[in-house]
Amino acid sequence: MPSFDVVLEPDLVELRNAVEQANKEIGTRFDFKGSSAQVELTQQGAKQRELSLLADSDFQLDQVREVMLTRLAKRGVDVRYLELGGTPLKLGGDRLRLPVPVKNGIDADTARRVQQALKSSKLKVQAAVQGDSVRVSGAKRDDLQSAIALLRRELDELPLGFNNFRA
Repeated sequence: MPSFDVVLEPDLVELRNAVEQANKEIGTRFDFKGSSAQVELTQQGAKQRELSLLADSDFQLDQVREVMLTRLAKRGVDVRYLELGGTPLKLGGDRLRLPVPVKNGIDADTARRVQQALKSSKLKVQAAVQGDSVRVSGAKRDDLQSAIALLRRELDELPLGFNNFRA
């Protein structure tokens, strides 16, 4: 039976390259001379990753965020993987740290939304949650392609990926 997986995983190689390029640009810019501004990519658990934006002031933190977003866009990493909008944490002295979690894996609420969207569309497909992905299967490949188009249209705030397409 034809099937595919709905996933939510960024390209980690490109994400790491974007962080390195952002740090290189921060190191060469005149407005960051003598400051401790930088971007770090840390791994929290098996699959959880987080960007840490470090700077000496709110203005510099905004500039570091802009540099990081432009580098991500140039490397082709969708910025919808980042959960921006957190509050900066005060470190020692004037230093600030802005934690930016990186989305990886479909949570239970998103999986339910995927299932509801497919169920309400009256397409002849079935969706089953499998860990941090959703397996969608159907009798015809055309139905699966319609399901992919539907999910891209309905859940446009998430950078969903579709892999393991089996005919």
